Amino acid sequence: MQDIRLDGMHVLVMEDEFLIAMDVEQLCREHGAAEVTIIRQIEDLREDGLAGEAFHVAVLDLMLGDSPTTEFANSLTERGIPFVFATGYTDVQELFGVVSDIEVVAKPYGGTDLIAALGRAIERGRDRSGGV
Repeated sequence: MQDIRLDGMHVLVMEDEFLIAMDVEQLCREHGAAEVTIIRQIEDLREDGLAGEAFHVAVLDLMLGDSPTTEFANSLTERGIPFVFATGYTDVQELFGVVSDIEVVAKPYGGTDLIAALGRAIERGRDRSGGV
């Protein structure tokens, strides 16, 4: 498998479990991410003004506490920002109406699986934007 690199990218991680968030941050940095922003609750997006910030790619837990991240995921889709869902939910499409071409990485997942999914999301984003 090709080594997936996140060189120079700003990665958003939406994860309410502290240890998982730290592991994902470390994983992204090991693969070259220049910046990793961790959001542990939906309210932090609004309070910190991060909802409109430019991220290159994102890892979204489907639920942060009792709040679904699907509305924010829709805004990422509209902005052309690739992302993956990383969740313990098994029937994401049926429960949350998630678009079928968004990859879901099931918890517990391995680092290789998550980075590979991010790589595929980035490639799909490039394909949609004409290779930019």
